[in-house]
Order: sequence, then C-alpha cells, then structure tokens
Amino acid sequence: MVSALILVFSAALLLFYLQAACERIIGRPFEEPLAHPVIEGNKLTFLQIRRALQTPDATIDCARFQIQLESEFADLIRLLRCAGTGRRRLSGDERTGAIYFRMLSALLSIGRLFALQGRPLILKMTSVLEFFANLLGERTRRVRFGQLTPAERTLSL
Repeated sequence: MVSALILVFSAALLLFYLQAACERIIGRPFEEPLAHPVIEGNKLTFLQIRRALQTPDATIDCARFQIQLESEFADLIRLLRCAGTGRRRLSGDERTGAIYFRMLSALLSIGRLFALQGRPLILKMTSVLEFFANLLGERTRRVRFGQLTPAERTLSL
C-alpha cells in the first residue's frame, strides 16, 4: 500500500515537473511575433479556435476542435522539419513541445470519456501551436534574410 502511494506521488511530481518545463519552453519570448504570416499563409485556424473558447457563453465541440488542432499540429511539425536548416529533425525544445501537445491531446481524449471540461486543455494546445508557428516564422525569416550559420548553410545544400 505504501509503495503504491509512493509510486502515485512520484508519478504526479514527474508530470508536474514535465508540465512546468514544457510551459517554460512554450512561453519563451520571441523578438517579434512571427506567427501571423505562417498562420495566414497556411490557413491555420487555431487562433480562431482560441478566440471562440475565450467567449464565456460559447458552446464548444471538443472533438471537432481536437481533430482540427491535431491536423494543424501535424502540418506545423512537417513544415518545421522541412524549413530552412536541412536537418529534417526537431530540436530538443521542439520535441518537448511536440510531446507536450500529444500529452494534452491524450488528456483531452480521456477527459471527454469522463465528460470533463476540455476548454483549458484546448487553450493550452493552441498555445503550443502558436509556439510552433513562431518557431517556423523565426526559422523562415532567418533563412530568407541569410542569417544562417556556416554549418546550417552546409547542411541546407
């Protein structure tokens, strides 16, 4: 009994630590918001979903929003892998953000089974997508204006 309690408490602390680390990563400031050209150019809707959720009397369809956000997540990850540097891999922060998004999506699915409110989770998912859109905007801006390091220029050849 005591060992099960210790295991549950340890797992809860681990999840709390992971959430705090992920929130710190996706909350990192950017020099300037670069997400809007990416959002408009790729017809992403996560900001519209966020606005819809921020109105207090709005009815929400968690399942539809989740499907839309997961689709946009897949698009942004694909674009990040192909944008500019030629690495085809995500950095550590990008992988952490991707894991965090998937964890939020799984929690939303589990919460829907128990008829829990999904609004806070969907709002966090839109924050993660905005982080990825800002990263993509930053990366494409660097490439467009020739601010690659010599190693990145060699990899992109």
